[in-house]
Amino acid sequence: MNIVVADDLPASALDVLRAEGWNVDARSGRAPEQLAADLADADALVVRSATKVTSAVLNAAPKLRVVARAGTGVDNVDVQAASARGIVVMNAPGANSISVAELALGMILSLARHLPGADAAMKEGRWEKKKFLGEEIREKTLGLAGLGRIGQEVARRASAFGMRLIAHDPFISEQVAEDLGVELVTLDELFARADYVSLHMPSNQHTRNMVNAERLARSKKGIRIVNTARGDLIDEQALADAIESGQVGGAALDVFQKEPPADPRLQKLPQVVASPHIAASTREGQELVGVETATALRDFLRDGVIRNAVNVSSVSSEEFSRIRPFLELGERLGAMLAQLNDGRANTLGVRYYGDLAQGRNDMIINAVLVGLFKPILSSAVTAVNARTVAAERGIEIVESHSTRTRNHTSLISVKLGSSTGERWVEGAVFERSNPRIVLLDGIVVDAPLEGAMVVIANTDQPGVIGEVGTILGRHGVNIANFALGRAGDRAIGLVNIDEAAPVPDAVLDEIGRITGVREARLVRV
Repeated sequence: MNIVVADDLPASALDVLRAEGWNVDARSGRAPEQLAADLADADALVVRSATKVTSAVLNAAPKLRVVARAGTGVDNVDVQAASARGIVVMNAPGANSISVAELALGMILSLARHLPGADAAMKEGRWEKKKFLGEEIREKTLGLAGLGRIGQEVARRASAFGMRLIAHDPFISEQVAEDLGVELVTLDELFARADYVSLHMPSNQHTRNMVNAERLARSKKGIRIVNTARGDLIDEQALADAIESGQVGGAALDVFQKEPPADPRLQKLPQVVASPHIAASTREGQELVGVETATALRDFLRDGVIRNAVNVSSVSSEEFSRIRPFLELGERLGAMLAQLNDGRANTLGVRYYGDLAQGRNDMIINAVLVGLFKPILSSAVTAVNARTVAAERGIEIVESHSTRTRNHTSLISVKLGSSTGERWVEGAVFERSNPRIVLLDGIVVDAPLEGAMVVIANTDQPGVIGEVGTILGRHGVNIANFALGRAGDRAIGLVNIDEAAPVPDAVLDEIGRITGVREARLVRV
């Protein structure tokens, strides 16, 4: 594995990757052209916030499988371009939560007690005790705009100070909020009631400039704004105007629309506490972020485990262990269908039986799609972009679960509908590591789902099996396993072969001319 680390990571994080014997190129401050050259053979790219991962950077890395952002946000990564290429984008959302939450509380206290101004006066030799009359934060209302990991840590600490807690977060359950002692409200109500508002929301089209002139005008007079999240959540000119008018009592800002700020108006106001984007900059936070990022990256590259991804479903190590054998099974079933299908695909149905009918299985569908597309598309298809590729090709995906008893503990059934009809395969995993096909086009058949196999569909009549064996033997094709399935007058033969040399098309043509044979194909999975 070749891993490019383009921004600073702690030595402990680099050691996690080097312990695998991988080549780790760790250098910060590269020029764009140098980064592009270094990514030519890279499997992974690790960045913090300094390096911008643009579509041009991604295009310079044909082998790239993953971009790991050592931090919470991924604003500096073109996630859409990465997804289109099938590249996983992961971050480290929880490692610096405590660091950011503690700074947010420190900023609230700084606003309440005028600590920066008092400190500056003392350093200038001025004793202005009466000027810096503060207030307690006890029984003040703190509004949390966002109740994710960091927002929840702020809530716990603010509760210890005796603050009343309200929050706006449409993706948090009432039970989680209740356990934290937080009342869920609308965003407008939050600004109308809160003495302090702490922002903990991502940057997107719905949240940019959410703190604007209109919202501030409707907010509680004297409200104080704390932002340790994203600079573009705030219209900085509107906030400066509101502070100068007295509508807003002050602000504590660690992030800005442009960093460093081009216009110093806001940060120079005496009611503003400003810091240079240091919320996550603690020894403990940096160490944890680096190690968490490196560990997640290692687990993905080594074992296929996807955690903390922003553009594909993440699973725990335990959940991945449960479904991993079925990811391989699903991909092989998809690959088999791709090679059996002649028409233009329009629907893909995946049904789970047995134990697989419980729990999350969305990654299995992605694996089936990867198998389906790899034999027929030249562009890279991965679990990240498989559904997008299907949508672009007008393939409808139908997922279902069945509790109906089958002959296997867990079973995957895949049906591909196309302009020429429907192909249907089912598979199971034997002994946790042996994927097998157990049904083809409605006929029960049991064969290893690996390597090369000749698939034969014929009328059930004497002599066919013998002739197939004779033809393969005459051409030097060794049979590793021969499985036969029968239903009425139809029969399916699956011949696993030792493919020491390519199987000529002439062999399949000769098998196809056997009386009663309707189809003979070579399939590789």
